[in-house]
Amino acid sequence: MKQNPTLDTLIAGLAPLEVRLAPGASSLRPTALTADSRQAGAGSLFVAVPGTKVDGHSFIPQVVAAGAAAVVCEHIPDGASADVSWIRVADSSEALGLLASAWHGHPSRRLTLVGVTGTNGKTTIATLLYEFARLQGLNAGLLSTVVNRINDTEVAATHTTPDPLELNALLARMVDEHCEFAAMEVSSHAAAQHRIAGLDFDGAIFTNLTRDHLDYHGTFANYLKAKQSFFDGLKPEAFALTNIDDRNGEVMLQNTRARRSTYSVRSDADFRGRVIEDRIDGMVLSLNGTEVDLMFAGRFNASNLTAVYGAARLLGFDNDAVLLAMSRLVPVAGRFQPFRSADGVTAVVDYAHTPDALVNVLDTIGEIRRPGQRIITVCGCGGDRDRGKRPIMAAEAARRSDRVILTSDNPRTENPSAIIDEMKAGLDAEAAAKTFSIVDRREAIRMASELAAPGDIILIAGKGHEDYQIIGTEKHHFDDREEITAAFASRS
Repeated sequence: MKQNPTLDTLIAGLAPLEVRLAPGASSLRPTALTADSRQAGAGSLFVAVPGTKVDGHSFIPQVVAAGAAAVVCEHIPDGASADVSWIRVADSSEALGLLASAWHGHPSRRLTLVGVTGTNGKTTIATLLYEFARLQGLNAGLLSTVVNRINDTEVAATHTTPDPLELNALLARMVDEHCEFAAMEVSSHAAAQHRIAGLDFDGAIFTNLTRDHLDYHGTFANYLKAKQSFFDGLKPEAFALTNIDDRNGEVMLQNTRARRSTYSVRSDADFRGRVIEDRIDGMVLSLNGTEVDLMFAGRFNASNLTAVYGAARLLGFDNDAVLLAMSRLVPVAGRFQPFRSADGVTAVVDYAHTPDALVNVLDTIGEIRRPGQRIITVCGCGGDRDRGKRPIMAAEAARRSDRVILTSDNPRTENPSAIIDEMKAGLDAEAAAKTFSIVDRREAIRMASELAAPGDIILIAGKGHEDYQIIGTEKHHFDDREEITAAFASRS
């Protein structure tokens, strides 16, 4: 039976500022590791983490009363019990990541682990790397916004990057299932909150950086710094692959110790992609001079695929094997996913929920469409999130569409009508004249279908793979893909 590690083993990698061990505590094997005071029972190791809403330090008396054997914290309370071991650290969020890795036996060290960060493209690239590894016959894991996978088993995803305890538990499960490779999204929140502390990455990929999550980071500079910190922490043996088509791409490489490589679809780079032919259902892409027919559309996907190609080559896979496997890859659910009505209307469901992502998708559709085909866009903005992007989203949608329907996304605790009003503030008179506002997302999608003539293209943006809508604090089943399928069925 697997034993829990001893306290001295766990704290060995923390570089603590102060340690006060209770008698005989160094050989103690904590019964549990937790940052949740409600789970801190007898013999447990509790980590007091300052959160965005609640500071774990305020629960220290409660966990001591519950019988916790040791506490890791940034401030040891006055009158601290001598029967409890106290470990003071500079940053308990980082300590939690390091402890979680040690608790599970450092599973990331037993995997080839590649992380993907950036505003857009993380899910696509991470998923395609996982799929590529599976096509190569490897046991592999995936940690993504859409779903987590351990070989062919799905594990529900609740965050882009899970908390350190859940993350390391998933990695440990991958090791137990004999996985050799894992790909994961690394969000800016995860980097800033040290959720990835203690992980042993063998490679990192940067996609791009545009306005997002400023409700959390406060400034774009802080957002950039969070992404860069991921690259700063890489080991020398790892690879750092960055998109030099993004003006922040080179920034990611400034301080990294890893092997530096670049990719691009616009200029010379270590890994160069060039679109030869683009269709609504695929493209011909030249990768370092070899043309490959792929089941993906759009220049943003050309960039994603070039990143996958570069990462696979940096991982040591044979060039011909990489190209063959890439020709067999299929698009990720809810990422430029096409649907077609019986009478020839095409709809694209995409997760685009930032101005840049929306522009990329609409520009792709604009490049692919034939003369006379209209673009009808359905989009909204999430509640309790960055309000500054709302007028920008509406303006970009109107600029690139023939008709726009502004609707509800995940309003959460905000009034959806008020969110739409803030979006409409970005429209001039000409744009407003071709824009409709329909709060009910189902009705908005139906109206788009009714407005469309054979040959037109509908973009339903913002939710992609999500099969729910958050209204208030509750999740309700809602899937854009189901809704457009139903709307198309009613056309016939």
